[in-house]
Amino acid sequence: MEDKAYTISLEKNPLISMKVIPGHFTTSNAHISHYLDVSRLKCNSMIARDVARELALPYKTTTMVDTIVCMERTEVIGAYLAEELRQSGVSVINEGHEIYVTTPISNNIGNLSFQSSMIKHITNKDIILLTASVSSGRTLDSALDCIAYYRGRIAGISALFLAQLERLEQGINALFTSDDIPEYKMFSSRKCEMCQAGQALDALISTEGYTKI
Repeated sequence: MEDKAYTISLEKNPLISMKVIPGHFTTSNAHISHYLDVSRLKCNSMIARDVARELALPYKTTTMVDTIVCMERTEVIGAYLAEELRQSGVSVINEGHEIYVTTPISNNIGNLSFQSSMIKHITNKDIILLTASVSSGRTLDSALDCIAYYRGRIAGISALFLAQLERLEQGINALFTSDDIPEYKMFSSRKCEMCQAGQALDALISTEGYTKI
């Protein structure tokens, strides 16, 4: 599986790259044709800072931000993103403004909520939702529902990777999209073309990485 891996990089900053492994993978709600390793983008402090600089560009001069809500272990990027948005500069709208960075908590059936101490930084606040990937849209929908429940206002959505889903109405700022991986495919587990062709599953994917089957 790993011997088929290749790397794609952001054209304007080649340090921002992710490893792509073709295969047959399952998540908790879908089957996909490629595993996208974004761990370096999330965990390497130097690269995470560069990622934050890129993700900040659509917001720096246009968007007031009070809170960044981080999903899928993107807290390091979220902290750097807050710093980027607060830096001084021409027409920088959040210069010197306090920006909070938080992550919702999940109960044993997957429902999201915020710690009581953080609710005041969600309610009636302008929020950027930051996530590692948007593929099936389920994680995104859960996060948006949670923020809406606490009456937060979505100022923007950012992702490291975005599968181009026709049903998504929200504008999403992404570093990479499925256009960068033309052969990328995603299926429901019951209608998976790879399963129908007899292709065995290679691994189970979670936010922590993958586990070979």
